[in-house]
Amino acid sequence: MATAVHTVGVIDSNILIDAMNGIVDAVGFLEEQQIVEIQISIVSAMELIAGCRNKIEMTELQRFFQKCSFLPVTVTISQVAFQLMESFYLSHGLTLPDALIAATAIEHDLTLYTRNTRHFRMIPQLEISQPY
Repeated sequence: MATAVHTVGVIDSNILIDAMNGIVDAVGFLEEQQIVEIQISIVSAMELIAGCRNKIEMTELQRFFQKCSFLPVTVTISQVAFQLMESFYLSHGLTLPDALIAATAIEHDLTLYTRNTRHFRMIPQLEISQPY
């Protein structure tokens, strides 16, 4: 089977967590992304920090962060996230972190790579891809 070619995009937290847990498909996908640049929302970075259970995990995460480019939350991103929350919180249960991550991808006109496409598929202006 041919390997899929993925363009640069925003990497969702669940893929990053998979890679940190050594899941082969996630590690391979991130290695492919390093050819261009691993871009993550600052929100995903904070989610990863919140998941650290000890100093060793924090040190490993900080080493991983050296390979990443962080996309900050801007005024425009927060406004887009606000609109997404208004539109999709009640109907689809869109969470605040997911709204900010989706708005980041939308603002930068990038694909959002995620394992949980159901969290985002209702957002018409967002291009999503499940890389594995």
